[in-house]
Amino acid sequence: MLARGVVRRIAVKDPIVEEVRRARDAHAKQFNYDLDAICEDLRKREKASGRPTVSLPPKRIPKKKAV
Repeated sequence: MLARGVVRRIAVKDPIVEEVRRARDAHAKQFNYDLDAICEDLRKREKASGRPTVSLPPKRIPKKKAV
């Protein structure tokens, strides 16, 4: 029995999401799931693509004043 206002969510497999996950896993497997190697490869691919990229400065989180 569900509480009032609770909606039961049914997991639906999205074929596009599944395809992306398979591609991501195959790419990671090539680098033995080494995150540094994966990121380096992605940076190389990004540069080789010739497409412009945007680099934004980090957002500063304002410090909270002490009470």
